[in-house]
Amino acid sequence: MDEAAPIFRFQGVGFAYGAGRPVLDGLDFELRRGERVALIGANGSGKTTLFHLMMGLAHPQRGRIEAFGVARASEADFFEVRRRVGFLFQDSDDQLFSPTVVEDVAFGPLNFGAAAKQARETAMATLASLGLADLATRATHRLSGGQRRLVALATVLAMNPDALLLDEPSTGLDEPNVERLIAILEGLPQARVIISHDAEFLARTTTRKCRLAHGRLE
Repeated sequence: MDEAAPIFRFQGVGFAYGAGRPVLDGLDFELRRGERVALIGANGSGKTTLFHLMMGLAHPQRGRIEAFGVARASEADFFEVRRRVGFLFQDSDDQLFSPTVVEDVAFGPLNFGAAAKQARETAMATLASLGLADLATRATHRLSGGQRRLVALATVLAMNPDALLLDEPSTGLDEPNVERLIAILEGLPQARVIISHDAEFLARTTTRKCRLAHGRLE
């Protein structure tokens, strides 16, 4: 595996849902270590679809996807990608399903082989680093929308990923928690791609902008 290779490389990727018009049409893209990329575009332009392709949750009809220097095509190819890339879903309810916050945050490490004690310690340390330790034993469904958003981020960070894909991370957060999220992201070393319609948020958390339109990146 070539550690100097881009984290992701898309070459001529095309994707459509069923027999519909292509959502992505010959798309090229690279994400390199340390990059902070804003992914913008109109609703329905394919931004979340691009994230799904990066994680192997959807598969292209044409083109080539590489991650960490290796071609990825089959379900098995993406097991390593899902371990090394943290994906924050647009809807936190798609990410949180355990009875308590600490169990949700510990799920990822457990799923990838950590012992129960280690997974819980990792979860608690991650929550503490985000200032969320007081929520550890709370029932997830009793959290506010903003709290759920930050806990969903904790589930991603507990995996200590090499890169982050964040889909509308500031949605549902009030101004103090947006500032808190920006401070958290500024302290993280991982490469990232952020989807957001909040131009100010992107200006403070990213350094390169890609616009998705007509199935390609501009």
